[in-house]
Parts: sequence; structure tokens; C-alpha cells
Amino acid sequence: MADEGSFRFLYRTDQGRIDRASWLRAATPLALSFIVTTAIMLALLPWANRPLTERAFFDPAALASNTYILVYAALTIFTAISWVNLGAKRFRDRGRPAPLALAGLLPLAMLVAGAAAWLQPRVTEVMPRGTVWACEAALVVVAIWTALEMFDVIAKGRSK
Repeated sequence: MADEGSFRFLYRTDQGRIDRASWLRAATPLALSFIVTTAIMLALLPWANRPLTERAFFDPAALASNTYILVYAALTIFTAISWVNLGAKRFRDRGRPAPLALAGLLPLAMLVAGAAAWLQPRVTEVMPRGTVWACEAALVVVAIWTALEMFDVIAKGRSK
């Protein structure tokens, strides 16, 4: 049996079970790192979206901003994978069917809402703003449901 507190067990495999306290201890660093990296990315967006009419052909600020956005995208994918692995253990402990699929709902909803928010201003003629609101509403519903499941508010499963 793998050490239940190890990085590999918590974030790199979906096998095993964890209780509510273990999930919270492991999910907190993922959530905080995602919040911090997202805040930095949002702060850098104004420098990344500059046309050549506003800046020189080579703009170091635009290069740095876009480089960070690429790194942010990779970090987001790694965070989502870790979140799915962590959540699958918790859903399995709760006795839910298809724990891997259920654990992937929140990262999927976040990625879809983020993609819709990014795409909509670029294609306003074919994608109404209501589409973004619908994606964000679905994200809120999935996030609330996931929190209720992870903290044993919804009665089911074997956690104590």
C-alpha cells in the first residue's frame, strides 16, 4: 500500500481512497496555486493583447506576458490532472460510481467556462454573452455539488 500522504499517491494516481481531512489538506495547495497563477495571468493579459499599432514589433513585456500565459496553460493542465486524481480517491471513498468521471467534472467545467469567457469577446457575432453566463452557471452548480460531496454534506458512502 502506498503512503497515503505521499505526493505520488495523492496527485499522480487515481487509485486508493482518502477521507475528508486528507482531501482538504491535499486540495488546499492545488486551489491556492491555481488562484495565484490565475490572478497573475489576469494581471498580465493587458500586456499580452497589444496590437502592433500600439507597441513596437518586438515588445519584451508582450513576450514575457505571452510566455507566462503558455506556462500558465501547462500548469493549469497539471493542476486539473492532480485534482482529478485526488477527487477520484475521495469519490471512491464516498462509494460513488465512476469516481474518475465525477472527479473530472469540476476541472472540465472550469476549462469550458474559461474557454467561453476567452472566446466570446473574439467572436461576439456568433457567440452571445449568454453562452458565457450559462457556462459560468454550470461551473457554479458543479463546484457547489463537488464541495457538498467532498465534505460529506450529501449523505452517502463510507466516510466518517
